[in-house]
Amino acid sequence: MSNRLNVAPNDLSAFWMPFTANRQFKQAPRMLVGARDMHYTTADGRKVLDGTAGLWCVNAGHCRPKITEAIQRQAADLDYAPAFQMGHPVVFELANRLVDIAPQGMDHVFFTNSGSESVDTALKIALAYHRVRGDGSRFRLIGRERGYHGVNFGGVSVGGIVANRKMFGTLLTGVDHLPHTHIPGKNAFTRGVPEHGAELADELERIVALHDASTIAAVIVEPVAGSTGVLIPPKGYLQRLREICDRHGILLIFDEVITGFGRLGTPFAADYFGVVPDIITTAKGVSNGVIPMGAVFVRKEIHDAFMTGPEHLIEFFHGYTYSGNPIASAAALGTLDTYKEEGLLTRGTELAPYWEDALHSLKGEPNVIDIRNIGLVGAVELQPIAGQPAKRAFSAFIKAFEKGFLIRTTGDIIALSPPLIIEKGQIDELVDGVRAVLREVE
Repeated sequence: MSNRLNVAPNDLSAFWMPFTANRQFKQAPRMLVGARDMHYTTADGRKVLDGTAGLWCVNAGHCRPKITEAIQRQAADLDYAPAFQMGHPVVFELANRLVDIAPQGMDHVFFTNSGSESVDTALKIALAYHRVRGDGSRFRLIGRERGYHGVNFGGVSVGGIVANRKMFGTLLTGVDHLPHTHIPGKNAFTRGVPEHGAELADELERIVALHDASTIAAVIVEPVAGSTGVLIPPKGYLQRLREICDRHGILLIFDEVITGFGRLGTPFAADYFGVVPDIITTAKGVSNGVIPMGAVFVRKEIHDAFMTGPEHLIEFFHGYTYSGNPIASAAALGTLDTYKEEGLLTRGTELAPYWEDALHSLKGEPNVIDIRNIGLVGAVELQPIAGQPAKRAFSAFIKAFEKGFLIRTTGDIIALSPPLIIEKGQIDELVDGVRAVLREVE
């Protein structure tokens, strides 16, 4: 096979890169041409330790044999099958396997192609659910400040990251936002779940009083807000949200695109916190990031509310050409096999104390103003440079890559979420690398 795609192309101008400083990148490209287990290989032959599981998605590590083989077999047997009015066995097997590991009561799965699509699907299911039950006055959607729910119009509307919203006009109407849960004055350098802030969930009661519960369809939150910089919910916060939603007939949606599939040391964050929502959105880890795929889990009563009327009619007018694509489904089954055989959905519980100690050893390093951790995810927040927000962390990202490890930055926060196969020695390597970078970045 030709290796022409594994060399740097002559012209980088045609590709408008997503969420990237395009001009900076194209002056000094960072090209990845291979990967295996915990490492990437760069175009110049260097090994780079993956401290971010790609983009929070490669939970089982890179180029794992069962996933690769499953894709190869499926591509040779059935490349595509229509998702509308037709099916194929692999996606039904996948749905059953996913329900087996989902929180109790999550009995049905609707397939998408990304986290953004999963969020929009969940929002539409919530709105339609109330309507099919004769409660169509519930049209409002409640998100949270600093929340990230993908980049489609629905997800951006309920999301709360300013830069993701400000260029796109009014977005969806009828949306309100809870306050975020980050309280640095009280919870800085907390190990694990912070003590202070459960009362922030009571802001939902204020929103209910403002709009009336009869107009509110759903609340959507990330159990742990990842892309904004790893904001961990205070003790009791999610339980309070669940209680308030139950009291007012509001659906609770957990966006588990990041926290799903073992990131916290449990299959889902709902398991970790002991709070089961009505809908869960997933993507990323469902297929190990190998092929785009998402999955929305719903409670049986939500699914069944749609299963009325003449049997020959479509119950829910929504879906995607590639929902449950055969090759993506095979990749997901290979991923689930890998998770099961290697115990990866719970491995984070074993490693979390070591991970926590390693991360918090960075306290006192230059410009570090907070450290947060839960499961196998963590954040190191840096003091911004006056008048140059995000520059310090971006400089750290560049230096880290030069030194042979990959981190993720959001604003002036370094976020870390390694593949779940990471070993203790690699945790030391990653954290010591961050330490060295912090001592060099001005």
